[in-house]
Amino acid sequence: MNLYTPGKSIAMCSDHAGFKLKEIIKQHLQQADMSVKDFGTYSEDSCDYPDFAHPAADSVDSGVCYPGIAMCGTGNGIAMTLNKHQGIRAALCWNVDLARLAREHNNANILVLPARFIDADTALAIVDTFMNTPFEGGRHENRVNKIPVH
Repeated sequence: MNLYTPGKSIAMCSDHAGFKLKEIIKQHLQQADMSVKDFGTYSEDSCDYPDFAHPAADSVDSGVCYPGIAMCGTGNGIAMTLNKHQGIRAALCWNVDLARLAREHNNANILVLPARFIDADTALAIVDTFMNTPFEGGRHENRVNKIPVH
């Protein structure tokens, strides 16, 4: 199973610390014939991650894009911003096991990477795991349904 749906784009965003890694991942996805919508940033110039995270989250939350991949230096700030959106379940993952469990147990819809703490090969393995792991449902479904604040 692959989360990519033809006709939809994968939402991507980063701050300046994640820019180089975002470009590597974007190229990896495009080489696999996946469409990417890049919400920025577009350089290594200092910037504020919420400026890019909110539009990316809106696109996933509304169903225009699915899934999403985001990164900043630690991954924490951009994950906090993404998770302010009710329909977003952004998971900060620094290894393939976390990415697999974020999908299987939490139905994560945005993968967050800590750009300053993982190398490109690790990041690509995490992305591939995230993209190819289905949500288990079952006992996890009820928990995931309780995440949004109503």
